[in-house]
Amino acid sequence: MKAYIIAEAGVNHNGSLEMAIELVNVASAAGADAVKFQTFRAESLVSKTAEKAEYQKVNTGNSESQFEMLKRLELSHQAHQVLIQHCLSKQIQFLSTPFDKLSSDFLIKELDVPVIKISSGDLTNAPLLLHVAQSGKPIVLSTGMSKLGEIETALSVLAFGYTRSSEPTSISEFDQAYFSEQGQEALKKNVTLLHCTTEYPTPFRDVNLKSMDTLKDAFHLRVGLSDHTSGISVAIAAVARGACLIEKHFTLDKELPGPDHKASLNPTELFEMVKSIREVESALGSVTKIPTSSERKNKEVAQKSLVAACDIREGEIYTAKNLTVKRPAGGISPMQYWSWLGKKATRSYQEDEMIRE
Repeated sequence: MKAYIIAEAGVNHNGSLEMAIELVNVASAAGADAVKFQTFRAESLVSKTAEKAEYQKVNTGNSESQFEMLKRLELSHQAHQVLIQHCLSKQIQFLSTPFDKLSSDFLIKELDVPVIKISSGDLTNAPLLLHVAQSGKPIVLSTGMSKLGEIETALSVLAFGYTRSSEPTSISEFDQAYFSEQGQEALKKNVTLLHCTTEYPTPFRDVNLKSMDTLKDAFHLRVGLSDHTSGISVAIAAVARGACLIEKHFTLDKELPGPDHKASLNPTELFEMVKSIREVESALGSVTKIPTSSERKNKEVAQKSLVAACDIREGEIYTAKNLTVKRPAGGISPMQYWSWLGKKATRSYQEDEMIRE
């Protein structure tokens, strides 16, 4: 099955609908399955006194608060409507990550997006997790900054949300839902986990792609990668390791002002990533080891047969001096070499002539 590729536009539109539309165009042209934005109101996302993350300070300076920066990066509901229609015209799926209940309701009830992506920062946001799960929408959950126990707790909240419409009266009800057969079935049906390292860009030494295997073994759910490294090699490697979904930030220009542009792919890199992933998927092929249709025609040319190393007279004994192995195939297999040593030639051969007896 092909990996689902999400081109993460995020806030790389810089608050401009025109730039957001162009990001849709780029993602569609690159062959991504979906283009994803972020839906939030700064007032609901961050306190007015919260500092920026270190990478945000490096990329945007420290003259404004995180609240002020995010306020400039909001997209209106009307802009969302325009974008979803443009995505339809470009035959690419519109997705977005909500950061609060009202934003999730807008995406679910008004835009009817097919799946909700929850960011790593909200893996411990139980009220949001519960709210989205109780809508019945499938969830893609990023797991950056988390330990296995925290992921299991988040999944317990989701299991409760998918199987019960009531409000929990105690935390123990989450565990009961998680360990129930109904809860496990709901998670398998609805949840995809994304391995993620929440640093921009992520140092290669901190990627730990093998953790995808840990997530699969621990939770028996679909697993993919939200990749924040520079370049495209890690995303390609993740698909080769079995990732069912790849999420990768992209931008129109890495030199644009804003928090995420420098850690994003440019349009050419996005195109190359999608192309390379599809090539790797094709190359993975089958677990059956047999000659492929494309190589069968080369079998006779490339493999070898027993041939006369020099002229051989009828009745002469085959020895290591007069019997050798050369291309093409089609005669006696070299695997039979030792069986022919000591035998008598039943006819004469010229040098390089294929032995045929």
